[in-house]
Amino acid sequence: MTEPLYLTPEEVTERFRGAISTGTLANWRAMRVGPAFVKIGKSIVYPVADLNEWANQQTVRCRATNRLNVMEHKQS
Repeated sequence: MTEPLYLTPEEVTERFRGAISTGTLANWRAMRVGPAFVKIGKSIVYPVADLNEWANQQTVRCRATNRLNVMEHKQS
């Protein structure tokens, strides 16, 4: 089965295992923060590619991990 190009707010909530509610998504849309969305009439959908990019931007790296990566690059 192929991955859909767009997700509804309910599907976004499922994708992030309930960590982001549909209410939070609505608030973020009103404040123009959070993942990019498309509004078609009254319908709101989230492009999967933009969700992936947004999720990657939310990654928090530990300092120890960063030091290990620097050491690996110096050894290469």
